[in-house]
Amino acid sequence: MARHIYQCPLRWSDMDAFGHVNNVVFLRYLEEARIDFMFRLAPGDGSPSFSGGSVVARHEIDYVRPLVHRHEPVTIESWVTKIGAASLTIAYEIKDPHVTYVRASTVVVPFDLEAQRPRRISAEERSFLEEYVDDGMTSAA
Repeated sequence: MARHIYQCPLRWSDMDAFGHVNNVVFLRYLEEARIDFMFRLAPGDGSPSFSGGSVVARHEIDYVRPLVHRHEPVTIESWVTKIGAASLTIAYEIKDPHVTYVRASTVVVPFDLEAQRPRRISAEERSFLEEYVDDGMTSAA
């Protein structure tokens, strides 16, 4: 199983009154990693994959340990746990080498911006996503 690795910088403004990264900020971190995964790493120059838009249908977050501000980035590992006909689930861990701060998942739905409705995952997108599938994943065509 391949995992996408994203080094996410921490910002001073990410902290809350208790001196650790605010829970809402973790959603921004997940978004940065997801965008880096789905758009910057999308297959082929000029490929339309993932460029037509997508919407988040669901987030699940387990806060495991507080993360305090520091100058070093935190690592976000991402992988795919499910690919359906018109949705996919991305799992994440926000971590350092020996500490996990957050475990999360996001259900993403490809979206046709022009028609303003969900669309099916293309064959090219499915092929790209399958490179990052968790071993226990089930795929629905």
